[in-house]
Amino acid sequence: MDTAKDTPAEQHRMEKEDIEDLGTVTLTRGGHVIHCLTVIGQIEGHTEAPQGQKTTKYEHVIPQLVAVQEDPRIEGLLVLLNTVGGDVETGLALAELIASISKPSATLVLGGGHSIGIPLAVSARHSFIVPTATMTVHPVRHSGLILGVPQTMHCFEQMQQRITGFVAAHSGMPEKRYTQLMLHTGELVMDMGTVLDGRRAVKEKLIDELGGLSDALAWLYREIERG
Repeated sequence: MDTAKDTPAEQHRMEKEDIEDLGTVTLTRGGHVIHCLTVIGQIEGHTEAPQGQKTTKYEHVIPQLVAVQEDPRIEGLLVLLNTVGGDVETGLALAELIASISKPSATLVLGGGHSIGIPLAVSARHSFIVPTATMTVHPVRHSGLILGVPQTMHCFEQMQQRITGFVAAHSGMPEKRYTQLMLHTGELVMDMGTVLDGRRAVKEKLIDELGGLSDALAWLYREIERG
């Protein structure tokens, strides 16, 4: 029987490959098994991002989330975010998946959780943000060619309502307040929206708690042990 894959060297190699290829690692050396997922750069949808950009690919993330739910060895999920946003439907789909996981889950916003990254930041049972991180709240926009007809504007409005409703349902920020921040015109140059740093994001009840990696892991451990 080949047990090479069970050796420490082989386990280390496999972990290294997972980090390099998928940006993920399952933490097994602590008191509980936590799956760590990173959402970095641009969230890539059906169209590939330009070469040279850091991306999070949904075809990599979706199987991991299914594994977190189905693998009995995995006890909790930690999502680390440093994203500029990206594909709206993909970001919202991943957020819905995270929200539907029955095991303890936490998110930690590090550099940023901008745009469609905000639903991801609030999708877990509990959310954390470091003081120096920022979250940019702004409306849905489209960078390609669109038809200038009322139906297009209505489609954009419906998409924005889905995002706003999700954020309000998974955080302490009401829809009305999120919309106010999203449509603010006095802060961003040549754009509308609001930039929230870590402390303000917590004060506005968009994020649950100010904290770092140890705080997020400690919360997960408590939830797992609570059963």
